[in-house]
Amino acid sequence: MLRFILGRLLQGVITLWLLVTLTFFLVRAMPGSPYLDAKAVPAHIIERMMAYTGADRPIHEQYARYFVNLIVHQDMGDLIKRDGVKVSEVIAESFPVSLVLGVASMAIAMLVGIPAGVIAAVRKNTSIDFLCLAVAMVGICLPGFVIGPLLAVSAGLGLESINVAGWSSPTDWILPALTLGMINAAYLARLSRGGMLEVLHQDYIRTARAKGLDETRIVLRHALRGGLIPAVAFLGPAFAGMISGSFVIETIFQVPGMGQHFVNAATDREFFLIQGLVLFYGFLIVVANLLADLAQAALNPRLRQSVGH
Repeated sequence: MLRFILGRLLQGVITLWLLVTLTFFLVRAMPGSPYLDAKAVPAHIIERMMAYTGADRPIHEQYARYFVNLIVHQDMGDLIKRDGVKVSEVIAESFPVSLVLGVASMAIAMLVGIPAGVIAAVRKNTSIDFLCLAVAMVGICLPGFVIGPLLAVSAGLGLESINVAGWSSPTDWILPALTLGMINAAYLARLSRGGMLEVLHQDYIRTARAKGLDETRIVLRHALRGGLIPAVAFLGPAFAGMISGSFVIETIFQVPGMGQHFVNAATDREFFLIQGLVLFYGFLIVVANLLADLAQAALNPRLRQSVGH
């Protein structure tokens, strides 16, 4: 198990290095300059800004300087257009909001999607199965910018105790978390249904039925562990995506999370902020995938044996 974890961590480090390297060169290939805006900036001010951030040096020196600051000093850099504001400060300010939104969204997705998929698989080709599949398909097809406004309008007209925008109280978490959660619940429902159908046709399940075991016991004690493996594999990157936030959802409900910074950084050509957000998001993906792999190993005895070796 330790060898497996170390191997995945090494893969994660290589992945993060490649991700940051590609981002570093791609953002500098973008047209325009972050040191120029609508206001007329004197040339000597621009030169001073470029010297401070190292943009006046050759590209390979900028690359080496960025990684030295990142690894040695744990410094992701400063925002170019906001003096004295570091990238780490922007992430630290918005991440707690995105974390709360991501955890709440994932809880909704799991509580709705997994039971729906399991019930649909157990009641295959019945009206319950068709209903679950239809609702899941609607959830997959409808984007967040459609579901979000519908929930906001419905809550605004019928529920005075829930704010449709802002992030000042726990009740403000409900609508954005419900929007993100229901979208992912649709995927979880289909994955859970597919995994359960495959397991329910295995020989050991038929043997358990032949012994006269109760169907509920068969599903909960024998089929559920293997049937949820596809859903668990999906949970890793999905959870990281929820934590990073959705710019559309955050814009609709005025949530001050990380998602807004992705688009704003690209619009303002904030090179260091883009790199920092990509690095942080990649780190979340690596950690979430590692946890998902460990969860799959816990659910699958064969995989657990291969991991142990």
